[in-house]
Amino acid sequence: MELILKYFPNLTETQIQQFESLMPLYQEWNEKINVISRKDMEEFYLHHVLHSLAIAKFIEFKPDSAILDLGTGGGFPGIPLAIMYPECQFHLVDSVGKKIKVVHDVIERLGLENVTAQHVRAEELKKKYDFVVTRAVAPAKQLLLWSKKLIATKHKNIIPNGIIALKGGDLKEELKELGKGEYYEKNPITDFFPGAYFQEKFVIYIQG
Repeated sequence: MELILKYFPNLTETQIQQFESLMPLYQEWNEKINVISRKDMEEFYLHHVLHSLAIAKFIEFKPDSAILDLGTGGGFPGIPLAIMYPECQFHLVDSVGKKIKVVHDVIERLGLENVTAQHVRAEELKKKYDFVVTRAVAPAKQLLLWSKKLIATKHKNIIPNGIIALKGGDLKEELKELGKGEYYEKNPITDFFPGAYFQEKFVIYIQG
């Protein structure tokens, strides 16, 4: 938790308690199904929670923003972001039912009232959102194909609505595939959190 408080010192007592509760909950689930790799579990707050919160350093979501976490897996980046922004609404979806079962349990036991989770494919969604967030789900071009129809046209945040994706590695070719008409930004996570783990990891913003 010291790691989270180092970069986000103004958390409320409720937020601190919720972040502290995350690791035991995921450890408990990991004994039943493999939600998070054993190696990653040792660095849970660095690899999963702080990594997810790189999005909170890129943008401060305004109250009442609607955010879709597409391919949430065990709940990242959606759960840490929902703790950080209790006045925003988060919808976490994944096509793997057992992962959503974990997410439902975490939401309930943390008392997160601003989060819903659903076992559904991106193509089946109908609602509109201000932002679609993802972590290591699909190439940027595919994310844009899934997300375009889901992004609201009315903007309320400091940047236009769109996709905010956590990605790693050499993304030059992948981003080139978006085409010249698409606006995107590539932000190194080391700008927010220095350290070896975040080398070659980025927050990618694609305007929707």
